[in-house]
Amino acid sequence: MFVGDKLHDHNALRLAAHERRYAFINSEVAIPSDLITKLKDFQIAIPSWALGTGGTRFGRFSGGGEPRNLEEKIADVGLLHALNQTSGAISLHIPWDSTTNPTAIKALAAQHGLAFDAVNSNTFQDQANQALSYKFGSLQHVDAAVRKQAVQHNIEVIQQGIDLGSKSLTVWLSDGSCFPGQLNFRKAYERTVDSLKEIYAALPGDWKLFLEYKAYEPNFYSTTVGDWGQSYSMVNKLGEKAFTLVDLGHHLPNANIEQIVSLLLMEGKLGGFHFNDSKYGDDDLTAGSIKPYQLFLIFNELVDGMDAKGMNHAKDLGWMIDASHNVKDPLEDLLQSVEAIQMAYAQALLVDRTALEAARNANDVVACQEILQTAFRTDVRSLVAQARLELGGALDPMALFRDLGIRNQLIQQRGAKTQATGL
Repeated sequence: MFVGDKLHDHNALRLAAHERRYAFINSEVAIPSDLITKLKDFQIAIPSWALGTGGTRFGRFSGGGEPRNLEEKIADVGLLHALNQTSGAISLHIPWDSTTNPTAIKALAAQHGLAFDAVNSNTFQDQANQALSYKFGSLQHVDAAVRKQAVQHNIEVIQQGIDLGSKSLTVWLSDGSCFPGQLNFRKAYERTVDSLKEIYAALPGDWKLFLEYKAYEPNFYSTTVGDWGQSYSMVNKLGEKAFTLVDLGHHLPNANIEQIVSLLLMEGKLGGFHFNDSKYGDDDLTAGSIKPYQLFLIFNELVDGMDAKGMNHAKDLGWMIDASHNVKDPLEDLLQSVEAIQMAYAQALLVDRTALEAARNANDVVACQEILQTAFRTDVRSLVAQARLELGGALDPMALFRDLGIRNQLIQQRGAKTQATGL
């Protein structure tokens, strides 16, 4: 609707300059023969809740033109996908994105070339007309009736996902405690596992359950699924269809996330990612905006670990953004995040793994650093752009988004005071 034949004109104006940059990197760097194919196959799901302006407990400043319903959220992700051809899936959050007509919603998504990624349950908020409160937890709650309500909600989310063609459920719990003595840690853990077992039993045979963890917030003394070890121990108790999900912002400062990723992958319990970035805590900033080297190091471990297991980079793990855009245009921020993730992946594919392993075996620490940093410092933007071009996307998605004045068009259509559902 917004892009149309303008994309061809956009690419035609930039093609000669792109070809010069692409020829240069191919003349200077040993590009693996399958790198462009792998970039083309790599799709990053967009979460429905990232399409509107985020906020803090102090306020929220909408930029206007936000999607007012699920149909408009799908349209926005379709727009992103038309620009970059790498955002081919949408992840829904229930009940924010519940629908009474899944057949029509599925057909609408197909019109935009979109599939449905993981569906996400919500027991961290009380909903309108909800019988029992989650103020003191959901799956861990001391009251069996509250636990039953939370379990049933997750089962309902699974059913909605089945209707839409999703294949996975993401569970994130805010369950925990604010003060010492408030909670029996052992019993809270046991109740949570028992609740998760009921949810796991409702999974179809070809589904996965992703259990996310978070060090703190909204409970600041303890979180019942507070780190990767707690998630890992729980999913091991559930079965082969249960995995740990890593959110890059859900770690204490200076955590070695790349090591966590490597070990979970080695154990066969890494389910996927929520990509974002952080400076101080769970800031939900644009992926790669604060710690681009860390993002590269994570992908370095991913590529190494997936290749060691013979895994399909594009399909065997879940790739999704999880961000909150407080001061940026949400669609522009998502375009930036997708490209940052693609760049980190491309840089990881450039690592000379034979040379790196030889340097490790020789205890040549300097050479190890040089090999990694050579790949990281390579400007891979032309490689990412070439993959987009071959897929039919824009050479410069951000420039085309702005040249077309897409946000102003959305404001004209939807209004300047709209607020995305769920936020």
